[in-house]
Amino acid sequence: MHYAYVLQSQKDNFLYIGYTNNIESRIILHDKGLVSATRFRRPLKLIFYEAYVTKSDAIRREHYFKTAKGKTALKIMLKEYFSECSTTRV
Repeated sequence: MHYAYVLQSQKDNFLYIGYTNNIESRIILHDKGLVSATRFRRPLKLIFYEAYVTKSDAIRREHYFKTAKGKTALKIMLKEYFSECSTTRV
């Protein structure tokens, strides 16, 4: 399987959007600080992911979530979660 996923920094509420074909090991890499994009935003929390059979579908979804329209869609899909968080930076 291939995954589009969203992590939230517990430090500053920043959202990181990514793609992987192994969600468990990718989260471990983020947690250990081995991903430069999130190293200084740790600790991180996995708040959303979608699984796809094909790599191209997962990457397309990742790219969509990185657009303004995609970020809006995420905020709608995770409305209850975000209402519990005081602020969220994307």
